[in-house]
Amino acid sequence: MDRAVKRVLALLGMIIVASSAGTVAAAEPVDLELALAVDVSGSIDDEEAQLQRDGYVAAFKDPAVIRAIEHGMLGRIAAAYYEWAGAGRVRVIVDWTLIADAQSAHAFADLLTLEPPRTVRRTSISSAIDFGVPYFGRNAFDGTRLVIDVSGDGANNSGDLVTRARDRAVAAGITVNGLPIINGRPGPFGWPPIEDLDLYYRDCVIGGPGAFLVVANSFDEFAEAVRRKLILEIAGRRPVLQRAQFDPDTRKSPPCDIGEQLRESRDDF
Repeated sequence: MDRAVKRVLALLGMIIVASSAGTVAAAEPVDLELALAVDVSGSIDDEEAQLQRDGYVAAFKDPAVIRAIEHGMLGRIAAAYYEWAGAGRVRVIVDWTLIADAQSAHAFADLLTLEPPRTVRRTSISSAIDFGVPYFGRNAFDGTRLVIDVSGDGANNSGDLVTRARDRAVAAGITVNGLPIINGRPGPFGWPPIEDLDLYYRDCVIGGPGAFLVVANSFDEFAEAVRRKLILEIAGRRPVLQRAQFDPDTRKSPPCDIGEQLRESRDDF
């Protein structure tokens, strides 16, 4: 065979291989990439941690949540679920998964039941957010929206300041939503929870386009709060009464470093 012909054939082969590789590596478009970051810090006992997990299991089996997914522009989302506590303490429970119908939503929920949650000391919302930012780049999806949803019952007291982590996420094009859990029970060392946690989440945790929070007024209300929050997130909407639920004349937002201040004041922390 003529040497020039061989070169042409070799070049064509390289083009075909490169084209095929590009097709294989192409990310699948989805309406939403949703990273669910769930608090299992020391202020949460085993029963409360399980209530959170059960709330997400029930939500992904809820017909209204499934309808919200199916009625999106593309009719599918990608979701992942990880639990967090102190700085660097992040454990992925379910990796990025395509959810497009009742079967795949139920399968995602079932994966959440395979092993129980484990609680760990301290609270690093900043670490939970920082973990999520590069985590989006390690999946096979291309979302119209990227959202980290943080749920928790306390303020950041470990790792970087929460506002810095939030701002890094927003700069990367990620929206951070929140699900603060109002919990009146003292922590494991008898410390009371911080007041006005919903205002702390509003001013210090959430950020980015369309950011919002849904408040769970107790762990018993967590499941319904999760259900409502997921429907809003999937549909790309915010709560209608987002601003009305806060009254700046009667309540004052805690400083964004309240958790760090409290930690420094407690010698046995």
